[in-house]
Order: sequence, then C-alpha cells, then structure tokens
Amino acid sequence: MGDERPEMTEEHDLVGRIAALQEEVDQLRRAVASHAVVDQAIGVIIAVSGLRPEQGWEVLREVSQRTNTKLRVVAAQVVGWADRGTLPDPTRATLSTVLAAHHPPLGRALVRRPYRAWGAEVRERSPRA
Repeated sequence: MGDERPEMTEEHDLVGRIAALQEEVDQLRRAVASHAVVDQAIGVIIAVSGLRPEQGWEVLREVSQRTNTKLRVVAAQVVGWADRGTLPDPTRATLSTVLAAHHPPLGRALVRRPYRAWGAEVRERSPRA
C-alpha cells in the first residue's frame, strides 16, 4: 500500500504539469495571433501617415491608452479600418488627434475620410515620398 501513494503523487504531478503546459501553449498561441494583428495595424498606420515604424507603434499605443481600450482591440479596429474603411467613433477621434500630433500635415484629414480615399494624398504629403 505504501508503494501506491508515491506513484499516484507522481501521476498527479505529471497531469498537473501537462495541464500547465497546455495552458502555456494556448497563451503563446493567443500572443502570437495578437502580435500579428498589432504588426498589421502598425503597418496600416505607417502606410497612411508616412511615419516610421516606431512612431506607428507609439500612435497605436497612445490611442489604446487614451481610449482605455486593449491594444489588441485597437489594433483589430485599425486593421478592420483598412478593410472596411470605418473606425468606431472614439477610436477614430483619438487616432485623428494622435496622428495630428505626430504628423500635422496628414493628421485629422486622413481619419475623417474613408481609408480607400487616401492613396494620392498620402503619396503627395508623405515625408518619404
């Protein structure tokens, strides 16, 4: 009887470790997916504003903080904006303000119009053009 307890404890420990590893794998998968959306959102911001990648990150982070919205949610909204041409009002207004602070020539005008209408203006005004 004394031999059964250590085996059960080892088996229980192993089951617990497996469960913890499965949870960690799930968290890592969510993090990778979230990171991809954040990277895409930064790409949208730098494409339409002419900002550098680190500035695109700052814009995204600042919009998240000012709207009290998780970064991954704001990122998904920005990526959706590129696809659908619309943003939720609080995000749109805040993104407009933040972009104006980082890139005054484009700032407010870009966010008020549908995303698809930007092409020519971004090429004309972008510091990289």
